[in-house]
Amino acid sequence: MPFSKLGLSKPLTQAVAALGYTQPTTIQAKAIPVILDGKNLIAAAQTGTGKTASFVLPILEKLSQGQTKKKKRIRALILVPTRELAIQVEEKITQYGQLLGLTSLAMYGGVDEQQQKQRLIEGVDVLVATPGRLLDLYGQRAVYFEEVEMLVLDEADRMLDMGFIDDLNKILDRLPEDIQQLLFSATLSRKVRDLAKSAVIDPYEITIAANQASKANIEQWLITVDKDKKSALLSHLINENQWDQALIFIETKHGAAKLASQLEKRGIFAEAFHSGRSQAARAQLLEDFKAGSLKYLVATGVAARGIDIEELPRVVNYDLPFPADEYVHRIGRTGRANASGEAISFVSKDNFKNLCMIESRLGHLIERREVEGFAPKKPVPISILNYVPKHKRQPQDKG
Repeated sequence: MPFSKLGLSKPLTQAVAALGYTQPTTIQAKAIPVILDGKNLIAAAQTGTGKTASFVLPILEKLSQGQTKKKKRIRALILVPTRELAIQVEEKITQYGQLLGLTSLAMYGGVDEQQQKQRLIEGVDVLVATPGRLLDLYGQRAVYFEEVEMLVLDEADRMLDMGFIDDLNKILDRLPEDIQQLLFSATLSRKVRDLAKSAVIDPYEITIAANQASKANIEQWLITVDKDKKSALLSHLINENQWDQALIFIETKHGAAKLASQLEKRGIFAEAFHSGRSQAARAQLLEDFKAGSLKYLVATGVAARGIDIEELPRVVNYDLPFPADEYVHRIGRTGRANASGEAISFVSKDNFKNLCMIESRLGHLIERREVEGFAPKKPVPISILNYVPKHKRQPQDKG
């Protein structure tokens, strides 16, 4: 089915065609008609499924017949958890809407607010914002909400994980009652559904099956290795396989900086990407990584939300993520738009239960490979595909 069959006008179908989009993804084909029909929506979709276009395209279509009527007003509000995602989504709005003449702005903390306030003076059609900075500028009367027609909560699960629930509720309380409400999340956990009850009235629901995470174009494999050998293993793989580029996920800011330093001592230049670095530094790192001049980026999971690179060849889970859905989100950074990619995970014995939960989430075992010279002294047991964490076991479950 082509994009033109979804109800999008020629300026939008021309823009997506110019970007190389030929067929809508599953989430796009399901969500776009629902949003164009004016329904409220809750959608569960992972990174790499084309989620952003599934709400940006119909928003632009619906707003294309007018513009903001007053100064400091906005017509569509997209709330996101991180600065990087705000920048990414606003870039997509600019690309998709290049023939429409609508205005957009990414608003986030960590930078001087004056430029953002200046952009708001004439009004903005689509505002992409992190909750804290939005509330700050709303409190300063730099932006008003009475013209808002559409609201999107993007990556709602991540916003809740990052502790934005109070900010979200304050924003929701201040928005007009008759707006169209859209919520997108990697998972529809209990916390997300609780938020949805107050944020999205009488919604239509779409869930993209979990097996999207195991699509054939992403080659997933793992290496069992002792914790103290992971840095040497990574260096070996980079050199032995002559990797051209890799996004390397690690759990902590300190760990990211330490690993980048260890790689540098072995002649491999990598940069650490985490929330402790300035916005300007992070923006430059992303630009260099996208351009290919920076080959290896060591990123914490939170900071990496919003990293969007069309042809990223591989991701490495240096630290195995928790919860299991975070694994699915991470590997979605590669293999985008049906390109090929690979996801490599380092697994030590203390990660075993976490590995079982990830494989149960995927519905299949991840291929294990051995690397000569890195066999673990503490072997990792054979995985249990139907593993159930203790806190989720029924009373009759033992063991």
